[in-house]
This record gives sequence, structure tokens and C-alpha cells, in this order.
Amino acid sequence: VWASLEEAARMKTEGNAFYKDKNIRSAIGRYHRALLVLRGLDPDVMVSVKGLGPEMPALSPEQEASLRSTQGDCYNNLAACLLQRPSVDYCRVRDYSLRVLQWRPGDVKALYRAGVATLEMGDAHSAKRYLTRACREQPNDANVRKHLQRVEEKLSQDLQREKAMYRGMFSSSMKSGSEEEINQTHRGGEGVLAEQLNAPNEASN
Repeated sequence: VWASLEEAARMKTEGNAFYKDKNIRSAIGRYHRALLVLRGLDPDVMVSVKGLGPEMPALSPEQEASLRSTQGDCYNNLAACLLQRPSVDYCRVRDYSLRVLQWRPGDVKALYRAGVATLEMGDAHSAKRYLTRACREQPNDANVRKHLQRVEEKLSQDLQREKAMYRGMFSSSMKSGSEEEINQTHRGGEGVLAEQLNAPNEASN
């Protein structure tokens, strides 16, 4: 078990070196390989495949802590790598960040990236929740504050659009109601005129 944990940690370190050298593709490859090694040790994964092969011995608290630490780092770093790509898969950035938050609820980097990803995916309300938590953890972080401001602007724009839409619907409803009243009045006038035209002429003296 320790040998596998050390192998995964080594791959993560290699991935970090590639990331620093801007070799994003190789970094992603190393992080995925590290996670693949850890997958065979993860008690959450092994429970789902129990009975399909030889059972792994239960991890000690120290081993499980090492496993979660390396997993969290790899998923965090994968999200960072994806944000460096020309075409960003924001859905995967969000998913990787949320996995980190399962184990580290207050992780500022994961909160920040989850916020950025959900904002780009159009969910400003969730983005505000993540970025507000990140800002609470690191109130002086310029990037967090910048994207939190973007969220507030997006929510304000959405609110203005919503108000304009309702105003348009209300105006349209009022207009159609007025037209109906005019039509009814017009029809009523036609009826009176018709009665007058069809009435028999009274004999004149």
C-alpha cells in the first residue's frame, strides 16, 4: 500500500514540474496516472467492486490521509491545467473542484475554480456561493474579488432582463385588453346603428 501511495505522490510531483514548465499536456497525464494508481486503493471505489477480485486490506488512518491528500492535490491541479487550455472544459473544471471540496470543504483554490467554472457555465447563483466562501477564507485575494464582482454584474444584468421581460409581458397584456375594449365598443356602436337603420319609418303628420 505504501509503495503505491509513494508512486502516486512521485507522479504528482512530476506533474507539478511539468506544470511549472508550461507543459500542460504532460502534467495532465501525470496527474491522471497518479489518480489511476490511487483508484486501486480508494476504499470508496473498492466497496463498489467488492467480490470481483482479491480484497485489499483496509487502509490505516495515516494511509487514507495520504491517499486523500494526493487525490485532492491531483484534482486541484487538473482543474488548474484545464483552465490553461485554449478551449476550457468548464464542466470538468467544476467537477474536479467539487471532488476536492468533498474532502477539503474550505479549500480556497477549489472554491475559486468551482466559482469561475459555474459562472462560465451560466450559473451565477452557484458561482456566487462558491466565490463568497472563497472570499471569506481569503478576503484579500484579488482574483477571487474580481470574479465575485463579475458574478454581481451578471446577476444584476439578469435581474434587469427579467424586469424588462415582465414589463413587456404586462404592456402586451394591457395593450390587448385595451384593443378588446375598443372592439367591443365598436361592435356595440354598430349594433345601435343597425337597429336605427332597420327601424320602420314613423308616419309623418
